[in-house]
This record gives sequence, C-alpha cells and structure tokens, in this order.
Amino acid sequence: MKALISPNEPRQSGYRVAEISESGFEVAPPLFWVDCADTDKADQCWYDPSDQTIKAFDITG
Repeated sequence: MKALISPNEPRQSGYRVAEISESGFEVAPPLFWVDCADTDKADQCWYDPSDQTIKAFDITG
C-alpha cells in the first residue's frame, strides 16, 4: 500500500495523509508517496517526517 502525503497540510507534528492506494501514481510536487500499512486510512493518520512513519491520530485525548 502507498500513502499520498500532502506537506502543505500540517497535521500533528507532520503532514496530512491525503489518500491511500494499492500503488502510487504520478503526482505534482510537493505531494509524494510513502509505503504504508494496509490498515492506514486517509485523514485518520498523519505522516511524521522526523522518523518517516505513518501514525494514527491519538483519539484518547
């Protein structure tokens, strides 16, 4: 799976996961693709550039 990252849309301490796809496709900069887990969901996770991982939003408070 691939996650489309939108660095123009800050989330938490990173960026918005705009889309999840089976495979990436060509996108215009500054958007970019990273590998992600099958369980990751667009707009329910965010990309942390400090460790280059996808993280779920903390909904516990």
